[in-house]
Amino acid sequence: MGTFFSAPGWLCLTVTAVLGGTIFCKLKKSQGQVGRKVVCLAGLWGGACLVSLSLFWGLILFSLSCFLVYTYFSGQELLPADQKAVLITGGDSGIGHALSKYLDELGFTVFAGVLDEKGSGSEELRRTCSKRLSVLQLDITDPQQIKDAHSKVKEKLQNRGLWAVVNNAGILGLPTDGELIPMTEYKRCMAVNFFGAVEVTKAFLPLLRKSKGRLVNISSMAGGVPMEKMAAYSSSKAALTMFSAVMRQELSKWGVKVSVIQPGGFRTNITGTSDMWDKLEKNILDHLTPDVQEDYGQDYILRERNFLMFMQTYSVMDVSPVLLDVQHAISAKSPFAFYAPGKMSYLWLCFVSFSPTGIFDYFSKKMHSHRKSMPRVLSMPNWKNEAT
Repeated sequence: MGTFFSAPGWLCLTVTAVLGGTIFCKLKKSQGQVGRKVVCLAGLWGGACLVSLSLFWGLILFSLSCFLVYTYFSGQELLPADQKAVLITGGDSGIGHALSKYLDELGFTVFAGVLDEKGSGSEELRRTCSKRLSVLQLDITDPQQIKDAHSKVKEKLQNRGLWAVVNNAGILGLPTDGELIPMTEYKRCMAVNFFGAVEVTKAFLPLLRKSKGRLVNISSMAGGVPMEKMAAYSSSKAALTMFSAVMRQELSKWGVKVSVIQPGGFRTNITGTSDMWDKLEKNILDHLTPDVQEDYGQDYILRERNFLMFMQTYSVMDVSPVLLDVQHAISAKSPFAFYAPGKMSYLWLCFVSFSPTGIFDYFSKKMHSHRKSMPRVLSMPNWKNEAT
């Protein structure tokens, strides 16, 4: 106790208090969710130091952790939006639509790529946003439309580079067992969620290199956390996540910073409409072989749309955490390599990365135990005896 009340002890305590107060002030101004997680981790680390060591040395280590967090926050100041141009794909609806409006309000020059430039989403952007925003016809699976969009962006920017590209456009399809998903759906998910994003990136990278700007790819928590019924969607998002990681390394020498956003469950139009579900169900049934259809049963397949309703029920309406993280990714002096906005998404990604596979599978099975729908053969009382 005498050591703590000595001059070095009081000095250490004072430094801790000053740094802690400064960090708290910076935390109140921080954007998105990741800053709060870093501070929580620093707090846990400091607490562990105080418990495991003597009070004096614990405070020294805690002061050091506060200093490191302070240094970390000093690189999180946001650059001004003036004269910075951003291309966003998938601006018709959902996150892309909300992001286009949000960045326009912040003062960015926004190019909103849309699937239908005459659709209601496009018209709303023209009506509600400033003249800085331009709506571009951009089906990311159409190479010619990508070239045309590139020409229009380059013409408007003239000698300026493009500050950021946000690859947001994506599709979900009808979630069901991987064996039941037709190959056409696997290819469609890859075409939009992965190959489209890659082609847009390749087309606009010269403009990003010129500005030493940002590449932001909207992936999904499903790209890192195995989820039943999501074989096609998750595979395409996992490919996008890995593409982002490789490009982050390769583009660093050009001064281009790359971030990947892995949101949790947010309610958007990606789940589609009832008419779309009908078409997808018909597509699945038309492509099944007789033996697979016999084993699963048509009733099981038709009940799979209940999973979409489950997703909508438990997803979050407010997409502002995603918008804040994208803003941080394109505006911070030192953006993060990845972001995980949404309830529990960061914890789930960490859980998958560090826990044994058997433990994750056990918890995943428990989470899906409420879904009592089973394939026809598995619901038969004597199916185990028949299998043996």
